[in-house]
Amino acid sequence: MAGYKCCWKLKYDRSRLWIYSLLLALLIISPIASSDNIVLNVADANWTVILEGEWMLKFYAPWCPACQHLQNDWDGFAALSEALGISVGKVDVTQQPGLSGRFLVTTLPTIFHAKDGNFRRYMSSRSIEDFQAYISLQKWELVEPLPGWKSPSSFLMSGMAALFRLSVWIRQIHNYLTDILGIPAWGSYIIFALVTLFTGLLLGLMLVLIADFFWPSRPKQNELKAETKAGLKDEGSEEEMEAPLMEGRRAWDADNESERVSGEDSTEDDTTPVAEVADIATAPHGHSDAPTDLRKRRPQEPQDSSEGT
Repeated sequence: MAGYKCCWKLKYDRSRLWIYSLLLALLIISPIASSDNIVLNVADANWTVILEGEWMLKFYAPWCPACQHLQNDWDGFAALSEALGISVGKVDVTQQPGLSGRFLVTTLPTIFHAKDGNFRRYMSSRSIEDFQAYISLQKWELVEPLPGWKSPSSFLMSGMAALFRLSVWIRQIHNYLTDILGIPAWGSYIIFALVTLFTGLLLGLMLVLIADFFWPSRPKQNELKAETKAGLKDEGSEEEMEAPLMEGRRAWDADNESERVSGEDSTEDDTTPVAEVADIATAPHGHSDAPTDLRKRRPQEPQDSSEGT
């Protein structure tokens, strides 16, 4: 009977030990599970939720030692988020490259504070007490918020996010071509170069078509008509300008012709006939009573019409 009681007591003690162990495990696991439920995994699909309210957002990578060291403090701070009236989130940059480009994350871990769409980078020490004081004492008011062009919701940062996603997509395609299909690396580079060239030609053609649609060129027939009208107008203006010149030239030619005619008439009147000059020259010298008032003239050569001019 005593042995039975001892055996029963031993079983009871073992069962009680298992219950205590189970309760202790639940107490240890429950804060971790609750912190995981409180910390929101932010992605490209739901990142706009941080534009409203107050948030603390952490960017990390699973392979980062500093991120692993911060994990416990961040989970403990997340457990206090409800009492502080804020929300806590995290972003895995290996899974969300678009968000890392949108926030221009260059170092890990990186923490941002968001208040109604205004973002500030957290630069203080990374402990639970510092996180709590940063929120409760509103130390974030002393930090200058990000400028508008650098804000994650701006058009420029949206383009950066798309660029980061494109780079990851290109890297995945490169790995698929080299690892799965067995194409050498230089072959993958040639494929990307050809695709880039074809894409550039296609975009250029689209831009030309769009420009021609909004700013169409004039038909050639209209251009020819315009050129013909302009030519006729120019010819008419040239004729109007040449008319006074032609009239002046005609008057100048008429004056030269009249001067030439008058010059010829005066030459015929003043010239002595050659025969008379010859008679005078052959007259005998003995006759002294011959009239001497006739002077010997030298025949003049006929003047050219050009001299009158």
